[in-house]
Amino acid sequence: MAVGVPEADVFAAADAVLARGERPTVERVRLELGRGSPARVGGLLDQWWSRLAERLNGDKRLPQLPPEVAQAFVAIWQQSVTTAQVAADQSLDHQRHVLAIERSRVAEIEEIARLECARHRQHTQDAQALQQAAESRLVDLERLLEQQRLQIDDTAQQRESLKVERDVVQEQFNALHLQFRTLQDDFEQERKAQAKYVRGLEDRAHAEIDRAREETKAANLQIKRASKIADELKQKLQHATAQLSEAQRQLSVSNTIAENASTEIQHLHTELDSARADHDLTKQQVTASQARADTLAEQLHRLNQVARIKLPKSAVKRTSKANELDVG
Repeated sequence: MAVGVPEADVFAAADAVLARGERPTVERVRLELGRGSPARVGGLLDQWWSRLAERLNGDKRLPQLPPEVAQAFVAIWQQSVTTAQVAADQSLDHQRHVLAIERSRVAEIEEIARLECARHRQHTQDAQALQQAAESRLVDLERLLEQQRLQIDDTAQQRESLKVERDVVQEQFNALHLQFRTLQDDFEQERKAQAKYVRGLEDRAHAEIDRAREETKAANLQIKRASKIADELKQKLQHATAQLSEAQRQLSVSNTIAENASTEIQHLHTELDSARADHDLTKQQVTASQARADTLAEQLHRLNQVARIKLPKSAVKRTSKANELDVG
């Protein structure tokens, strides 16, 4: 508890105010002191007034004055003290009123302070509750942090394991890539050889097709010739038949002419049968040549399909052009 202004300081201040010819009051004493509460200064000032009369009683304070002067001075002093006491009582009443007001203000301040203390106490309890919640949250966070640390350690281990696996996979990938490059080179060589082989087959197929076309043309020419011969023989046969009819009508005229005509007709029939046989043989040859040409065209078509899968675009275009020539 804070200690109020000392008693000696209040008495000294009151003496100083009185020495200036002024009546010591609570406000003047506080002004002289520069500090002190009204209640403290008022209480001590009451004690100063009560002791002031005791301090002024007796002749011991005036040892050097004559008795009459001393008695007169004491009488004046007592009258002054009485007057001062009346004034002091009046001032005391005022001070008591002021003190009552101050006490009321102090009570109000104490009530406000009590309410503030209660509010601060409630705030303290709320703060303690928040602190407990924060501590509980901190424990949870520490537990979560520990779990996160364990997960980080586990993740680090997994990362190291994955790194080792990645190195192994990288080595396997490098080996497979090298193997792929080797297979790619082998395939390229095989493709070139296959392309060369297909080009040779195409050339031979084109030669066979050209030869088959020439044979077909020759066979068609033979067919045309045989057809022409057959037409000529047919005309001769018709003419001979007409002559035979004429000869038969003229049989009575000449048997020799009939026999010659019959012999010629048989000869013509023989030639016609021979021409028909040649025509059938030529037709069979043409059919065989056409079948051979169709077979070669089918083989060439299959080779073109294989070439489209393996050969470059230039070879595919060349094969397609050859097919167009064959169709033409």
